[in-house]
Amino acid sequence: MPSVESESRTGRAALVTGAASGIGRAIAAAFAEAGYGVLSVDLEPDPSGPGTPFAADLCEREANRAAVAAAVERFGRLDVVVANAGVQHVAPIAEFPEDVWERLIALMLTSPFLLAKYAWPHLQASGDARFQVVASAHALAASPFKAAYVSAKHGVLGLVRTAALEGADSGISAVAICPAYVRTPLVEAQIEAQAQAHGISAEQVLEEVILAPHAVKRLIEPEEVAQTALFLAGPSGRSFTGVPVVMDQGWTAR
Repeated sequence: MPSVESESRTGRAALVTGAASGIGRAIAAAFAEAGYGVLSVDLEPDPSGPGTPFAADLCEREANRAAVAAAVERFGRLDVVVANAGVQHVAPIAEFPEDVWERLIALMLTSPFLLAKYAWPHLQASGDARFQVVASAHALAASPFKAAYVSAKHGVLGLVRTAALEGADSGISAVAICPAYVRTPLVEAQIEAQAQAHGISAEQVLEEVILAPHAVKRLIEPEEVAQTALFLAGPSGRSFTGVPVVMDQGWTAR
């Protein structure tokens, strides 16, 4: 049975990927609490989490189509797509596994494109729709040892800009939310990976690598990103389109 939070009280529906933990879970919870019907998509969704859980490997083309179809079947409409699912792999270019490259690009660049493609008619029917990608400050800047992640995030910003131009006449706005480092399992996992890549301790990674680009030396909380996504999906977010929405603790100000 779907959770209470999955029922739409606003008449609007959202699809959120990577919703089992971290930023995605916080976004799904924020939309559900605001009264949206929410389809929470993940490889292994949490049945007790916010929204209606839907299991999908978004590296597969048909899984993206199925997720959109499930949202429309569940709610009868689709007004917001939040492409948030992501993974990380840390390795020098010369040692970066090719199959890992392909999977990261599939999940963080091809999947957002497919979600937009399959959702497009439903977003057009909404007349006031949002296509959002959680793109990271790495859509605007690079870090060593993260070739696939940085490439995908740069690429998805181009997708957002294109979607904004194509969707303007149909009431579809598109944005890339670009946070700096957020307190998530993904970041916590890569601290150890970075420690191995740089040959330093985990504590040094946090201070000297993870937070080094930040002017403000703290991790962003997932709920901060979620509230930004919710604002952008609302009436006051209509004028944000074709742009990165940067919340990077001063990273790209340097």
